[in-house]
Amino acid sequence: MSLSVAAAVFPLVFLGELPDKTMFASLLLASRGRPVAVWAGAVAAFAVHVVIAVGIGVALFHLISHRALDAVVAGIFLAGAVYAFLTRNSDEHDRAAKTWTGRNALVTSAGVIFVAEWGDLTQIITANLAARYHEPLTVGLAALAALGAVAALAVVAGSGILRFVSVKVARIATAVVLTGLAAYSIAQAVGG
Repeated sequence: MSLSVAAAVFPLVFLGELPDKTMFASLLLASRGRPVAVWAGAVAAFAVHVVIAVGIGVALFHLISHRALDAVVAGIFLAGAVYAFLTRNSDEHDRAAKTWTGRNALVTSAGVIFVAEWGDLTQIITANLAARYHEPLTVGLAALAALGAVAALAVVAGSGILRFVSVKVARIATAVVLTGLAAYSIAQAVGG
C-alpha cells in the first residue's frame, strides 16, 4: 500500500464528488432520515462501486452504454422529483418522514446512491487511477475514503436543513433539485 498513491487519489475523487448528483442525493436523504444511517447506506453503495471501478470498471464501460446508464439515472431522478412534488402537502407523509427508521434510511440511501453512481465521474476516475497506478487496494481505499468524506459533509448539511426550512419547502426544493439532476442526466445521455 502506497501513501503517495493514496495522497494522489483522495483529492481527485473528493473534488470530483463535491459537485456530484450523489452528494446532493445524500444531502436530501439526510434531511428526512437518520444521518448516520443515510451515511452508512451511501458508503455501502460507494464501496460496491469502488470495487466495480477498480476490478472491472473499464470492461463494464465497454459492455454497457454510458448513455443508457445516464438515461436510467435521469428517469429515477425524475420519478423522485414527481414524488417529492406530489407529496409536498401530505400530512401523513410528514409523519412518516419524521419517523423514518434507521433501517429505512440505510436501505433507501444505499439504493439511491447505488443507482445514481453508475457511470459517474468518480467511478470513471477510480477505474482510470487503478489502471494507472496498478495498486487496486490503495486506489480503492483512498477513493472510498474520499467518497465517504463527501457523503459525511452532505449528511451533516442535510440533517440540519429541517431545523430552518418547513417540510413543504424542503419537498419543493427536493423536487426542483431532482428535476435539475434529471435534466443534467438526460443531457449527458443525449450528448454524451
